[in-house]
Amino acid sequence: MADKPNYFDPLTLSKVSSLLLRARYVVEGLISGLHTSPYKGFSVEFSEHRQYAPGDEIRHIDWKAYAKFDRYYIKEYEEETNLRCYLLVDASASMNYRSNGVSKFDYACYLAAALAYIMLNQQDLVGLVIFSDGIRRQLPPRSSPGHLRAVIDSLEQTGPSGDTDLGRTLHHIASQLKRRGLIILLSDLLDEPPEVMQGLRHLRYQKHEVLVFHLLDHDEIAFPFTQLTQFEDLEDETRVITDPRAIAADYQEQIQQFIKDYETMCRRQSIDYTLFNTRTPLDKGLLKYLAWRGA
Repeated sequence: MADKPNYFDPLTLSKVSSLLLRARYVVEGLISGLHTSPYKGFSVEFSEHRQYAPGDEIRHIDWKAYAKFDRYYIKEYEEETNLRCYLLVDASASMNYRSNGVSKFDYACYLAAALAYIMLNQQDLVGLVIFSDGIRRQLPPRSSPGHLRAVIDSLEQTGPSGDTDLGRTLHHIASQLKRRGLIILLSDLLDEPPEVMQGLRHLRYQKHEVLVFHLLDHDEIAFPFTQLTQFEDLEDETRVITDPRAIAADYQEQIQQFIKDYETMCRRQSIDYTLFNTRTPLDKGLLKYLAWRGA
């Protein structure tokens, strides 16, 4: 009997014709691999910290706050019966890069569809914004039965193109949203980090809870090139021919610093940051996220 396909594998998922089916495979497989419900925590919004007192449950201690202040603080939450989640999907031309048949944009769509599937199944409201140098498609947050189809249709009908202007787009979104919610950004973050962080800080200033899914292709991280290669900027079409071996060490140092800087800056703003390698099975990143939400 043949082994069941691993639908967490991005390349396998890409061979499934319907994005709705891909979302269902990821979510059902994820649920079957958990002992507790992955929905736990989606409808619980962080409210504030207070100092630990005897009798408080240890599981609510904020260990990040302890590491920073050397004191125990408890996370207090308020129930939100209708959590509003906004999925922000980067569709700039750089998201079209792929080394194994699955582009960063494909991967972002799998994740966005799976997250929408989960939240709509528990009656949370889900909105969608697809952007590059500006907003290209936008769906207001809804929880109706047919809304998942609308989210998936929007993702399937959009292809990556255009320049990135992430900072300005985030400011625009922050100014539009009147009620606080959960913001999930899916992007390669290939823009000026100070401008990106200003946009993210604007969202935090508006009291939104913000999560960053940083999507990078495996080759962007590992830089496995060894032969004379022409590199092309997918957004401005600049082309450079070089020997990768001459720049590999410097590139590796810079890409790791790029990742570390974003992780550090997000942590300082109480923004949860998760790096996704597009060859990594989707369950790993989602499990990390769901564990954090349910902690």
